Order: sequence, then C-alpha cells, then structure tokens
Amino acid sequence: MVDSLLRRMSPLMATGFAIVVIASCSSDGAVETNLRETPASVEIFAESSTTAAPETGEALVTTTVAPTTTSTTSLPPGPIDDGLRSDERWLVELFQVTNADLKPKSVVVGPRGLVFAQNMMYRHNVLVFDQFGVVVARIDDSVDLQDFGLSEESQLVRGAPVEAAVSPDGQYLWVSNYKMYGDRYQSNANDECGRGDWEDSFVYRVNLNTFEIDGVVPTGAVPKFLQVSPDGRRLVVANWCGFDVSVIDTERLIEIGRVDLGRHPRGVAITNDSSKAYVTVMGAERIDLVDLETLTVESSLTSSGITPRHIVLSDDGKTLLSSNHLMDTVRSIDLETDSVIGTVRTGSQTRSLAVSDDETALYVVNYLDGTISKVRTSDMEILQTVSVGGRPVGISYDPVTRRLWVADYEGRLIVFEDQADESQGS
Repeated sequence: MVDSLLRRMSPLMATGFAIVVIASCSSDGAVETNLRETPASVEIFAESSTTAAPETGEALVTTTVAPTTTSTTSLPPGPIDDGLRSDERWLVELFQVTNADLKPKSVVVGPRGLVFAQNMMYRHNVLVFDQFGVVVARIDDSVDLQDFGLSEESQLVRGAPVEAAVSPDGQYLWVSNYKMYGDRYQSNANDECGRGDWEDSFVYRVNLNTFEIDGVVPTGAVPKFLQVSPDGRRLVVANWCGFDVSVIDTERLIEIGRVDLGRHPRGVAITNDSSKAYVTVMGAERIDLVDLETLTVESSLTSSGITPRHIVLSDDGKTLLSSNHLMDTVRSIDLETDSVIGTVRTGSQTRSLAVSDDETALYVVNYLDGTISKVRTSDMEILQTVSVGGRPVGISYDPVTRRLWVADYEGRLIVFEDQADESQGS
C-alpha cells in the first residue's frame, strides 16, 4: 500500500515537494472588511486515508505534502453518454470516506472535481476532497479578526463550519459558521433559540486557488444555509437564531442589510435573474420571497406546509421543491399558482435535497431513517430508497461525474453514482 502511494506521488517528489509517510493502526450592521494579510491555517495534502475502513491489521497511510499556492487536483472524467435521463438510471454505491477530521454537517461539490465537507465545532475545519475521496486540503476555521478590520486589537477566534456555497465563477467558497469560539463568546449555542439568545457570527470566503480564508463578513446569529446569486454579486445567508437573512455584497465584502423574517429561517433559493430569494422560515411555517434590492419581503407562499427546510428552484423559475422536515415529506410547488403539484413521503425527518442536472431526479436524505431516496420529479414518485445507516444530513450532486455525495453526521461521506444498468443496484 505504501509503495503504491509513493509511485503515485513520484511527480511531486521530482518537483521538490517534501513528503512524509505516516503509518498508524488507527484513524482517528454593515461593517467593511479587509482582505486577509496573514495566511489562514491550511494544510494541503497529496493523499489521505480514505474509502472504507481497511481490513483488520492493515495500517492507515497518510501522506502529506508541504503547502503550495495552487490546487493540484485534476479534472474528473466525464460520464459516458448513455442516452438516458437521470430518472432512468440507478444509484449504486461506489465507496465511503472516513477520516479523523471528518464529522460533516454538509457536503458541497465544487469546481475541478473538488468536494467540500463542513465539520462544525466538532472538528473546526473544512475538509477538501478530490473526486476519489482523497483529502486535498484541511482548512482550519481559526482567524484573527484584526486581520480583517473587524477588531482594533488582535482577537483570535474559531468558527464552526456548517454550510458552504461556491461562487458562480468557481473561484471562492463561502462558509457559514454556526457560532464563534473565543474569549468574548458564549461557550455554547443550539437550535432551540429565541431571538437574541446567541451572538452574531461570521461567514468566511475561501480562495479556491490557495485554500486560504481571504475574507470574513459579519452575519446574524447561528447562520446556516447560504447561496450566492447567479450574477455573483450577492450572498444570502439564513440566520437561524437571528430570525433574519443577511444580504452580503460579495465584491466589497460587507453586509449591506438584514431582512427580518421570523422564527428560524433555513433554506435559500435565489431566482435566475438574481433579483429575489425564496427563504424557508421553518418556525413560522412559511416560505418568503425576499427582494434583494429593496431588502423587503415581497410575498409569502401559502402552500409551503409545516417546517419547510431545504428548497431547490427549477431552472425555469416556475417550480420550487421543498423538504418538510417534521412532515417527513417533499413537495413540489407551482410558483405561478402557489399550489402543491405533488407530495411524497420519503422517510423520517427529510432534510437536504439535491437535483440532477436534467431536473428529472430529486435526491433526499432522511435523517432518522438513515436512508436516501431518489424521486422522479415529474410525478413525485419514489424510484429508489437506499439504506446508508448513520445520520445522513447533507447531499450534493455532481453533474460532471453523475456522483452523489452524502454527508453522514456520524463521520462519513458516502458516494454513489447514477448508472444505466438497474441490475447493478440489486
């Protein structure tokens, strides 16, 4: 195993990279900000312990490469054109990823075959993987707020990466921090909060060429889901315990305002023209439409159902898919008539959603059941339910490889591929 890894890394050795091989028997208000002057803590790797756990007695091998200023990942190969729609394919598990630094609340597929796992306060990092589940970088969530013009004196803090969003140009990763840790912050935060119970937090901007945090912007309390507008100009952040959303200017790195929505906003879906955002308000049982120019609520959907959590907007802007957490269902909403087109019960505590690039298939994680469901969007019929165990909480679809990445809150990533031959899934 060690020889195999070293052979794969020989090009790096030839260019003067330092390589260390370690064998072990276990794994274990608007405030203007400045670009970071001191590099954030980041480790860039060539290889790492990945895939399913090794056989008993086999040592895990971790190989570490000295940090570089550019990503060394290669583009993943495209899938063979099988002439099928996504709802005609079958999910097949490819591999699982485990790592001592992995306890993901969410997973996001990005550019160049990169995949990002946000590991909350349990690991204080964002782990970056390639398409094969190999660790490319570990981004530590510690920053000095003084470096970003957010404190007059040195103030070292740690975050808790919960969700992430990639900019449309693929240059940046935006990361929300559930809460901050430091001398001036309370030691805990939780979802059972009222307005003002917890301190405001921050989102980080990560440069995807260097994997360094180069921007920090204030948000409300306990920020969760976030999305960048299609034109790249705005970032919308749902502040769970702030009862509002932050709207951020991505170029100037400032919060331009907040829009009050009510108890526990969670999901965000921005319209294709970047002018408005649908936001789920789980505690108020609404989905609001927010005008991103006037920073006001334009309207609310009456067909949202209770506890709407994650939403996905269709490419034509006419249909909204929503998971209803405590209803254990997913619904399809006609936005022109504000009516429910179809509803399906997929499993206990439906959480995050992902949609195939042709929009014929919807993928759902069912948290308490330990399953994922594949749903045909045309009639909201379940095509497949797969048991993954654990607590599946995050999900992301890669249209380049047709791979589905699932985040298990207990410490794994499970990777599937949509394949043509249904018999392979039996």
